[in-house]
Amino acid sequence: MTTVLIVDDQPLQRFGFRMLLESSPETVVAGEAAHGGEAVRQAAELRPDVILMDVRMPGMDGIEATRRIVSSGGRSRVLVLTTFDVDEYAHAALRAGASGFLLKDAHPEELLAGIRAVAAGDAVIAPALTRRLLDAYAHHLPQAAPGAGAEGDPRVRSLTEREHEILVAIGRGWTNGEIAERLVLSESTVKTYVGRVLAKVGARDRIQAVILAYDLGLARPNPPD
Repeated sequence: MTTVLIVDDQPLQRFGFRMLLESSPETVVAGEAAHGGEAVRQAAELRPDVILMDVRMPGMDGIEATRRIVSSGGRSRVLVLTTFDVDEYAHAALRAGASGFLLKDAHPEELLAGIRAVAAGDAVIAPALTRRLLDAYAHHLPQAAPGAGAEGDPRVRSLTEREHEILVAIGRGWTNGEIAERLVLSESTVKTYVGRVLAKVGARDRIQAVILAYDLGLARPNPPD
């Protein structure tokens, strides 16, 4: 059973999410919050598995609430809900530590699947879609030369040569299948390597590894068409 905290300033939106979650035998609503400050407090008190986090709210917004919840070191994972598939709010929320994002108009089964994935420690958004998001808002990222920040970073120095290749591949938005094909490895081996890389660099999930690769100059935006 996955416990979920619903965070949205719109009562009708919260009601809709509650109805959906209560209709599923796999989820239970732990509580509701109407703004970021309340979300931070309830996350600490209720320790839900997943937090459905709206971005635009009065007072403390969802981005700052996500940052505080993640930095507290609690067990809760944040799934951001946004109106647009690529916008600066979603980008900022991912950098704040969210485990992914979905559109508010996603189909019910997509939202439930996303909650299950986040609760299991996976990222909801596909790696290639994460890359598209970061490409679209690359001007928010440090403009370091390729690889300039990686050499002195202890997280990267702890990686083996193969693990370094895997981190770069993750940063490029490659799926496990694409990594396996290009590096001539089995998918099961790639999955093992990805797990090791995430653990060594301290990334909560694949999304955070992509962001790290960008920050350190290991991956750069795709050139414009």
